[in-house]
Amino acid sequence: MNKRVSSLASQVEKGRRYKLSDAVALVKKCATAKFDESVELVVRLGIDPKQSDQNVRTAAVMPHGTGRTRKVLVLAKGDKEKEAQAAGADYVGAEDMIEKISKGWLDFDIVIATPDMMREVGKLGKVLGPKGLMPNPKAGTVTFEVGKLVKESKGGRVEMRADSYGIVHVAVGKASFTEAHLAENANAAMDAIVRARPPSAKGAYIRRAFLASTMGPGVEIDPGAFEPAEA
Repeated sequence: MNKRVSSLASQVEKGRRYKLSDAVALVKKCATAKFDESVELVVRLGIDPKQSDQNVRTAAVMPHGTGRTRKVLVLAKGDKEKEAQAAGADYVGAEDMIEKISKGWLDFDIVIATPDMMREVGKLGKVLGPKGLMPNPKAGTVTFEVGKLVKESKGGRVEMRADSYGIVHVAVGKASFTEAHLAENANAAMDAIVRARPPSAKGAYIRRAFLASTMGPGVEIDPGAFEPAEA
């Protein structure tokens, strides 16, 4: 551990679960790299990822965006293709795009597909699946409301899914964001994760939560510090 990392880590009190506002302030203080570090929320869930009925996959719209430009691909035909183009999608198409992807093209961050396209899109499972790009109804990326979803995706909508260890990683902004904006984004992400709790999950659902910048130490947050969104 170099001196910089050691110095930053020493600012985090071991064993302490911080209030969200205090955690955000500390993460920003420790983001001392020469670039605008991303800030990530990491949540360990009380689920068994090996059970198919306990998979957690959801999405949240960050009130203040993520600080990152995302390329959106829409797989649709006819009027829905025009709707996606009007909404600002970076790429729009149908069979032509599917063929292009099958040949290795992956210059996009989000894929949205209309339900009538899924039979063809399903052929791309081995290509898009491992990259986490496969359109999925649970994540809301299989829909006829393509215009709305394109605008949300360009504006700050993020998909989240638990990995094989039951952990969710999600970017909630940049270190240059204000403390209030980072906290509001983190609350939005946590709210979506809580709402996605599988009915079969037993015991405590939110086990641990951390906030960290790209080059900074993880700061543990008291799960109760998050404020649920109003219904």
